[in-house]
Amino acid sequence: PIAYVVHARGGALRELVRLPAPVGLDPDAIVVEQTTYASKDGTEVSMFLVHRRDVSPTGAVPTVLNGYGGFNISRTPQYIAGAAAWVEAGGLFALPNLRGGGEYGERWHQDGMLERKQNVFDDFHAAAETLVARGWTRPGRIGVTGGSNGGLLTGAALTQRPELFGAVYCAVPLLDMLRYQNFLIARFWISEYGTAEDREQYRWLRAYSPYHHVREGIRYPAVLFTTAVGDSRVDPMHARKMAALLQAQTAEDPDATVLLRVDHDAGHGIGKPLDKQVDDLADQYSFLAWRLGLQPAASAMLDRR
Repeated sequence: PIAYVVHARGGALRELVRLPAPVGLDPDAIVVEQTTYASKDGTEVSMFLVHRRDVSPTGAVPTVLNGYGGFNISRTPQYIAGAAAWVEAGGLFALPNLRGGGEYGERWHQDGMLERKQNVFDDFHAAAETLVARGWTRPGRIGVTGGSNGGLLTGAALTQRPELFGAVYCAVPLLDMLRYQNFLIARFWISEYGTAEDREQYRWLRAYSPYHHVREGIRYPAVLFTTAVGDSRVDPMHARKMAALLQAQTAEDPDATVLLRVDHDAGHGIGKPLDKQVDDLADQYSFLAWRLGLQPAASAMLDRR
């Protein structure tokens, strides 16, 4: 992986840092492209697509759609080990630059916070619809992933558009948006989300709060919630109560898959030891491969000589 500085005037590149490639990984066998699509309200959103050079739109490529969309955080190109493994196995990895992030300035951030938070979810859903419309994949072959605020995003995808996705990986999430501010440090996020203690803000929080939109009789995609007992940022109650409610509401569906992974020796994720990171990635991507039908095959990305 290489990080470059791009000069705004003229576009000249200067190499900033170069990291050694994972053993055997051939970067020339990977395609990274940036595209754009229209969200629900017509806003143009950019998205990065990563796949093997020999993988093309077939209408059935197992796809991971990852997102965050909040707190003015920019999702810029970077090396992600789990994404590399997914792509090497023949899947597509997609990363849209959702509103709420900082990729296009403070206005982009503001358009995805407080009463405009639904824009983030609409951007995410439109990204999935675009991948289907352009022939990459189909509903049921798309898995969504996200953690923390990104867990709120995937929780909204689960409850708002269950028919569009085949798997949901929802890590250390915020899911009860009417009570979130009462736990741990979440009161410091009121400026981003709002608070249900205000009548007007209650109205738009209630409109998207994932926990409050779980319904009986809905065919939900397979979901894996994760949390950690030592999480000092997002209270584990979110994942626990959401998993319990979803299990109860889908109890009559023999095909329902609702899993909860609890780590007893970890926190929100920052500073997690390497062995636990490996365990997390193995669980995440094996779950996605199982539910999305990814069958790893011999690849030109790895030189196995």
